[in-house]
Amino acid sequence: MPLADTQSILIFGSGMNSKLVACDEGHPIGSLHLNCDTNTVSPVGEFGLTVSFHGVRGSTACHDPQTHRYGGNTSCVSIKPASDTPIIFDLGTGLRYINSSQSETETELRPEPFVGTCLLTHLHWDHIQGLPFFRSLLCDETVLDIYAPRQDEGRSLREIFLKKICPPIFPISLNEFKATINFHEIGDDDFVIGNTKVMSRFVPHTGPTLGFRITASNSTVTYLPDHQQPVTGFALTTGARQICQGTDLLIHDSQYTPAEFEHKSDWGHSTLEFAMWVAETTSAKRLALFHHDPSRTDDALDVIAQRLAGVAKNRGFEVFAAAEGMAVEVCGVV
Repeated sequence: MPLADTQSILIFGSGMNSKLVACDEGHPIGSLHLNCDTNTVSPVGEFGLTVSFHGVRGSTACHDPQTHRYGGNTSCVSIKPASDTPIIFDLGTGLRYINSSQSETETELRPEPFVGTCLLTHLHWDHIQGLPFFRSLLCDETVLDIYAPRQDEGRSLREIFLKKICPPIFPISLNEFKATINFHEIGDDDFVIGNTKVMSRFVPHTGPTLGFRITASNSTVTYLPDHQQPVTGFALTTGARQICQGTDLLIHDSQYTPAEFEHKSDWGHSTLEFAMWVAETTSAKRLALFHHDPSRTDDALDVIAQRLAGVAKNRGFEVFAAAEGMAVEVCGVV
């Protein structure tokens, strides 16, 4: 079936409560199909990268009847390249649900070994709080390589994590876990993990913060969850533009409405409108609204997604609101 003849379906929500919000005809790039059994969103054609959302909230985890469909865990996204070990973006509370299985007779998730990489944007609590609850750290076979921004004043990443995850703040020290954890300090760099190309660039936020762009299987994904919008006007730093330009999937900070931004303009985040502008001005194929404010209800996100879907179509890209449990297959067009 030709791409131009397929329907483009945007899904918002997660689990059995997922809601079909928008359907349009004939978008030739990034066309999506709904898998009703697994609640995944996937493109027509050969798959390149599988992107799974495990935590989509910003600032702090939340859980109440008004936020359960999109989920309340903080930032954590995993990528499974076709021929490489998995890559995790950030270590928020959603990390707890990666790589664990549970049988019908078990009350606890069973840890399984994990060998892979985390691309960590920065060291704020909501982006690292899931690490000591990652059950794979209980396995000797686990090897986790963490790439994170080099810090001011020469402080090492290992030193910072050992001081954050230790008594009396946490029952045990990080170095008491059985897993091997390797830290790599990076900045404006280009490097390779297996067959996956990684571009890291410093971006505006509070404290040293990176955005990432990965390329594998002719597909690109950009992860920019915490991004300080300019207080006046819209503009991009050179680094931010480099990681966003022409990407197949842009996962971008969209925490605030314009009214909220007026009172929180120096808190390090973006508005929905700025995220849309970034996607349009960099020719991104699809935009995932991300880092939802913990006060943003499911119903409010539904309304936002519906409103922006038509706007995005007119601007030449697709948009959806990321939700826990959602999986997106990203396939670049060669």
